Amino acid sequence: MHKAMVWIQGVLVPALGPFGLFLVAILDSSFLSIPEVNDLLVITSSSAYPGRAWLYILMSTLGSVVGSCVLYWIGRRGGEALLKKRFGPERVERTRRLFNRWGVLALAVPSTLPPPMPFKVFVLSSGVFEMPFRRFVVTLLIARGVRYTCWGLMGVVYGQEALDMLQRFDAWFGGGISTVLLVVAVILATAGVWYLWRRRAAPAP
Repeated sequence: MHKAMVWIQGVLVPALGPFGLFLVAILDSSFLSIPEVNDLLVITSSSAYPGRAWLYILMSTLGSVVGSCVLYWIGRRGGEALLKKRFGPERVERTRRLFNRWGVLALAVPSTLPPPMPFKVFVLSSGVFEMPFRRFVVTLLIARGVRYTCWGLMGVVYGQEALDMLQRFDAWFGGGISTVLLVVAVILATAGVWYLWRRRAAPAP
């Protein structure tokens, strides 16, 4: 993993520029799994070239969406059998309940949060459970854009210190993922109750 990261940072990205981040994001979001490689590349690239940070953020976001679209269409064609074979029946059922309850938020939240939050199971499930393709793409554009924008701004403002901040955040997030998910669930539930209350309180036309 370390050697691959060194090669990507030292060879691929300098040789291809922002397009290198685009390619890495496609591979990471589709067939390969290189945890946080795009986060690290966005931080280091934005730190080295602050004036081009927006381009690194854009390329990583678009690459991640393109790679995720590959998994989406595999899910649409492969169906639920493929999903169960890859992740197991119990996990698929939990994912189904999340999609039935939260809709696009079941995809948006994992797309925004870093590992160890799972991501690809929700992308494949979006295809299997037939989320409309346009809604799928828009959700990913917003969620991944928010994620990479945060890391890009951190790279511009804090430079190499942003890498230490990312590592500390990962250590905290990995140890307290249950707490994070509980807080997110409470926020979503509160928003849902508030929305239903507003609908009932609205005067009938």
